[in-house]
This record gives sequence, structure tokens and C-alpha cells, in this order.
Amino acid sequence: MQEIEPQDVSGAGRTAVVLLSGGLDSAVTLAWMRHQGFRCVALSFDYGQRHRHELACAEQVAAAVGAADHRVARIDLGAFGGSALTADLPVPKDRDVSHSQDIPITYVPARNAVFLTMALGLAETLDARDLALGVNALDYSGYPDCRPDFIRAFERLANLGTRAGVEAAERGEPWFRVHAPLLRLSKAGIVRLGTRLGVDFALTSSCYDPGPHGQACARCDACQLRARGFAEAGLRDPLAR
Repeated sequence: MQEIEPQDVSGAGRTAVVLLSGGLDSAVTLAWMRHQGFRCVALSFDYGQRHRHELACAEQVAAAVGAADHRVARIDLGAFGGSALTADLPVPKDRDVSHSQDIPITYVPARNAVFLTMALGLAETLDARDLALGVNALDYSGYPDCRPDFIRAFERLANLGTRAGVEAAERGEPWFRVHAPLLRLSKAGIVRLGTRLGVDFALTSSCYDPGPHGQACARCDACQLRARGFAEAGLRDPLAR
């Protein structure tokens, strides 16, 4: 898949619900949506993840980038287990992520579907028609809910399964749009875009298995992909040790 920069959209006067984990990708997504003129409501999740340090980062990023509001929803995806991020399972370390497209144990079952569904409900109550998330289909860990087909399918679901979507369809127009501006960027491309947008990467956290004070392990998939992105962009990661 070719690397493609996100296209400009007119967000002036419109509200968007932006999924914000506190990681590098979601921070750049929020900054890009703000740059497009959207009034952004950031939505984060305390879902039983072992890397809850990211929530403190999300709060800082939301304030720094200028989100109009930042909400944290609490759900327990750990009740289902099945992921090293929500259960007592080891986080894989030192994997070769260069060409890996398998689905690792850090995959949280249906996470993006759950998150987007909750963002959709919030958007409908806010009379907003735009959702945004920082998924990426070039440099990622093989998660199925980071693919273009998933984004397109959820957008169809949003317009089929909501009152706002049905009423808009009766007028002959789709209502909800799911923005994934980083979808076709490499990690280096995301770093470059975030740098142009003025994102303070020192506020973010990407690690799946951070230390007690939030320090990155430097060995999990997310840490490796982040390090490679900064290296290929020719920039220094402010969190690098």
C-alpha cells in the first residue's frame, strides 16, 4: 500500500468526536482534525488496560492540542480476557515487526468496534456527524480493525444504525463520516505530519508494557514501531532513553 498524505476537509463550524488514547497516532489525528477547523471532543477509554499511563498522556495532549472537551469512558474489556493488554498474559517483546502481519496477543477483541460505537453514540447526542481515529494500515501490528475495509464498513453501520443516519438517508444524504487521516501513512510519515502540526510528542505514550512511572519498555511492538518511525523520519523521539 502506497503512503498517501491525508486530504484536507472543511471542518469549520463542525464538531468531531476524536478517539484519543494518548499515543502518538491519536495525538496526530487530534491535531490534524483541529487543523482542519473542527471543534474536537476527545474521547478516551479506561478499559482495564495494563498501560493506563496513556490516560494521563491523553489528558495532557487534549489540553495542548486544544480539544473543546475531553471525556473518559470507563468500560471493562478485561472481563472478556483474550489480550495481553487486559489479562495476565506476557506482552511480546523483541518481535520482528518489519514484515509481521500476524495478529499478536496484544490484539484486544473488537476494541475499535466498541470504541467507535461509543464515539458514535456521543456524536449523535452532540449532533455531530464526524468521527476520527488514528488507525494505520502500513506500520501497525497486524490488527484487523486497523484496515480500510473496517473503517468503510463501520461508516456504513453508523449511517444504517442510528436515528440521525436514517433521517439523513431519507433526505438522500449520508450523515456520519469516519475520518482516518493516518490510514495510509507510514509511522515515519505520521511523525513528520505531527511535527508539521506542532504535536509535542513528549506528552504521548506508545508503550504496551510501561514501567511503574510510565517509562517505555523499548521492546514491545508499539515501542519498536515508534522508534523506527522517528529514525526513518530523521528525528529524535523526545522519550528515547
